[in-house]
Amino acid sequence: METLRVNEIFHSIQGESSWAGQRCVFVRLTGCPLRCSYCDTEYAFREGKSRPLGEVIREVQSFDCPLVELTGGEPLAQAATAPLARRLYEAGHTVLIETSGAVDISPTDHCALRILDIKTPSSGEAHRMLWSNIEHLHLRDEVKFVIGDRNDYEFARETVGSHALLRRCRSVLFSPVFAQQAGREIAGHAGLSAQSMAEWILADRLNVRLQLQLHKFIWEPLTRGV
Repeated sequence: METLRVNEIFHSIQGESSWAGQRCVFVRLTGCPLRCSYCDTEYAFREGKSRPLGEVIREVQSFDCPLVELTGGEPLAQAATAPLARRLYEAGHTVLIETSGAVDISPTDHCALRILDIKTPSSGEAHRMLWSNIEHLHLRDEVKFVIGDRNDYEFARETVGSHALLRRCRSVLFSPVFAQQAGREIAGHAGLSAQSMAEWILADRLNVRLQLQLHKFIWEPLTRGV
């Protein structure tokens, strides 16, 4: 019997990607091989329990929601994630997988829309990127850069051009690290203002999508299960 180590399953509003604003069921899986400086889900590194795939699917379907996202942690670090994506797809769901880019995405080629998070220098994990993943992108997939400073922005801008990302996928997302609010720090990172990001994109006439984490404006930024 195939199982997955699951941190949480919840029904919320999608806060990121071109799917933002739609209701979505999130399956957050336990474990991640990376330790990004700006991570806002460190609790998913270890917390969770092993659950059979059938049980996970039944809970997802109990929300009667067509959109499902598999996230983490790093969802593709678990071998049973691809079978879960396939079974959800076969059941009629649109399946999103948010992945760090450090793990091979090819096993999910035909059953999921991948959101490939290319790690920027300030993450401390840019060296872990598996660049062969770029070759597996389809026009339905998306690429995300989480950007903490000007150096990250320039890295992302150059990567978009050198890998022709605007022609390879549905959308390229530039997401500023969420800034501190009311003195509360997000995972030790001061963050980057959306205004700075917007001004850089406009100055460079860059055809990317500025992404803000919508759920952090709806709910208190460190709230779990949203």
